[in-house]
Amino acid sequence: MLFNSIEFAFFLPLVFLIYWAIGYAHINETLKLRLQNAFVLVASYIFYGWWDWRFLLLIAFTSFCSWASGLLIGQATSQTKAKAWMVANIILNLGILFTFKYYNFFVEEFCQLFHLSPSRGLGGLSLILPVGISFYTFQALSYSIDVYRRKIEPTKDVIAFFAFIAFFPQLVAGPIERATNLLPQFLQNRKFSYDQATDGMRQILWGLFKKIVVADNCATYVDQVWATYDTQTGSTLLLAAVLFTFQIYGDFSGYSDIAIGTAKLFGVKLMRNFNNPYFSRDIAEFWRRWHISLTTWFRDYVYIPLGGSRPEVPAHIQHPDRYKKLIIIRNTFVIFLLSGFWHGANWTFIAWGAYHALLFLPLILLGANRKYTNQVAEGRFLPTWKESLQILCTFLLVVLGWIIFRAPHMPTLLHYLEGMLQFGTLRASYRFFLPDDNLIWPINFYILIMIIIEWIQRNKQHGLEVTDAHKYKWLRVVFYYILILFIISNAGTEHTFIYFQF
Repeated sequence: MLFNSIEFAFFLPLVFLIYWAIGYAHINETLKLRLQNAFVLVASYIFYGWWDWRFLLLIAFTSFCSWASGLLIGQATSQTKAKAWMVANIILNLGILFTFKYYNFFVEEFCQLFHLSPSRGLGGLSLILPVGISFYTFQALSYSIDVYRRKIEPTKDVIAFFAFIAFFPQLVAGPIERATNLLPQFLQNRKFSYDQATDGMRQILWGLFKKIVVADNCATYVDQVWATYDTQTGSTLLLAAVLFTFQIYGDFSGYSDIAIGTAKLFGVKLMRNFNNPYFSRDIAEFWRRWHISLTTWFRDYVYIPLGGSRPEVPAHIQHPDRYKKLIIIRNTFVIFLLSGFWHGANWTFIAWGAYHALLFLPLILLGANRKYTNQVAEGRFLPTWKESLQILCTFLLVVLGWIIFRAPHMPTLLHYLEGMLQFGTLRASYRFFLPDDNLIWPINFYILIMIIIEWIQRNKQHGLEVTDAHKYKWLRVVFYYILILFIISNAGTEHTFIYFQF
């Protein structure tokens, strides 16, 4: 079920009403909590099973194994046994993820490497990739790891745990929640908050605008160009690359806004997943602001355990500084390559991860990766010329990275880059920016609205967050209706979210 579908427009209000009817029923508080959690679980499984009911068997199995592993870790009589149960759950979950997402990739690459036919004992599997498997698998993994680290107590409440894994707003594309944040919210009674709910509705509205109005319009142009990239001019290819940059942001951050806003309707707080990444002044700041739940997951569960930026140096090492730098380089490439591979079984994703590792590496080695931790132009309305140049340079580097990400395979990527970089084809053909172009002008206008609002609101949690509900009330209401009109006028074909494939 898509957030931008008619089905969800009926599903959400119905679930909302039943959920809070249970919440305000005159029954025992413990029973009330259990009924709410059970209802959330049923609603989430209906939401997820809307694509294919067979997916439910897999997520239920993952949930049960992770829940049981938490109990076994908590009951272990020694650290060794606790670690064994944690490792077993990690192997099980990653094994499932590998089978569905990566098995065929490795078989194909192995066969190509040794010039074998897949039919000779290494046949690929005819498997449907379950929607959101990478997201809920990582969420389940974080639970058993955090229980082992004693950051959270294992829960015996199986319904609450299943609801934590399958919570429908963030189930298929994040944010990837930690058990330390989300699970306790399913273990305590929740009360309806009008302010929280209205803020959630505003965030949903902003997410729908970014998805339906910005991302889907960009997708129409981008898909056309990529389908005929070998006949396009360099200017066209460059423009498509820029528009894909806004498409993937509007699509993914739009999903996150809708997910976070929807969770607020149910009295649940999800972590922020995007923080105006295209206003970043260097690539390190970009990665602190883009897909925050995934980057912090890799930081906490991979990068830091590997030694992070402060690795321990064995006593026998003769050149400790050189050793540290080598470990830091290794750790940086590990997390970025894993991040790329997490997105899918494709060499372009791995190349995308390596590209960002190369960009990130100088900042790590120079100790400048934490240089910009505040919002740009803090205390001012406009950035300085230096900040503007930094934002532009970082944006262009990100655009190049998204070309790598968008390419279906490496030969296409190389041909696309070759065509874009043939500046001789940048002839004075800028028809895309002329008023008579019925496609590009509206896209530029919608992108401009998104940029202006997010710049003005860059110190807020989302583009439509309000700190004073009475200030400029009527002006805000008019703007909300304008956004709704834009959404309705652009609603048509239901475009799936890009990150559903991951």
